[in-house]
Amino acid sequence: MSALPRHGGGLAAACRLFGGQPRDWLDLSTGINPQPAEFAWPPGDIWQRLPDADLTASARAAAALHYGVPDDHAQPLPVPGTQAAIQMLPRLLAGGRRMVIAAPTYNEYPRVFRASGWQVDEQSADDALEADADAIVVVNPNNPDGRLLPRADILAAADRLAVRGGTLIVDEAFADTDPIESVAGDAGSRDNLIVLRSFGKFFGLAGLRLGFVIAHEARLSTIEAMMGPWPVSGPALAIAADLMADRVKVASVREAIRARHRETRNVLDRAGLPIIGDGGLFLLVQHPAASEIYAHLCRQHVLVRAFDYRADWLRFGLTKDASEAERLADALSKLPAIPKS
Repeated sequence: MSALPRHGGGLAAACRLFGGQPRDWLDLSTGINPQPAEFAWPPGDIWQRLPDADLTASARAAAALHYGVPDDHAQPLPVPGTQAAIQMLPRLLAGGRRMVIAAPTYNEYPRVFRASGWQVDEQSADDALEADADAIVVVNPNNPDGRLLPRADILAAADRLAVRGGTLIVDEAFADTDPIESVAGDAGSRDNLIVLRSFGKFFGLAGLRLGFVIAHEARLSTIEAMMGPWPVSGPALAIAADLMADRVKVASVREAIRARHRETRNVLDRAGLPIIGDGGLFLLVQHPAASEIYAHLCRQHVLVRAFDYRADWLRFGLTKDASEAERLADALSKLPAIPKS
């Protein structure tokens, strides 16, 4: 297999290797809602002027409602995508030396911290929560295997870490489909707990580049100062304010995701691919012939996520509709004879 991309969404590279134009491909390599939420189009003046404080305040209030942040906690801080927040973490935690991350998981955390001179240790989730470190990172639900840690365990780890002066970072980028174990409502009362949430994954609008940081007010003030003025566009803030404050729209998005999840899972089940992980917006398959399956799907112009550290894993995003599900099923039905799992 050719060198694998570090992330999902490498459609241009796939086209270069296997031909076709992006429009010819079925891209299932990301964990993004394939059915974007419908929203009120921001009026013209929002596109023409810098975002003002009232617009930011509306988005923050809507995010607090959506994420279950109590009224007496600092409201979530909008950032230009959670990746931007990850990039700031080593500076935010300046003075730290050792970071432990529950692995395997999103590979940007080790990269960013190592680039800033930190020692990074990758451990199992159970060991990571018990670690003695300046910072611990947990992605919950985890990407790519969907592992979900109980809220009580995460809060207990934060309390233990606080005694040692450490910080717990919880990435909840995929929590919106079922936020039952979210600690977003707890972060404002603990000065050593930072929660990251993604707007684009759940609402299917990743191109807006919008995320939120939930933490103690002092932490958020520091991040705000680090970003400088107007870090998030006015249209992104307006769309967030429209969608996140509307419980009916949120419920509709959640139900649509569940429907797409059921149909995508059915396709994989019928193809005999063992599903070992489920993150709501993606499904993880384990198979000894994963490399061959990946290459076959690429030749069919279907892109999924392969992993350089686990050659037997493939992650499938959700199909957008019945037509895409049928196309995936057809591509899988054309697989040559491969070893059974």
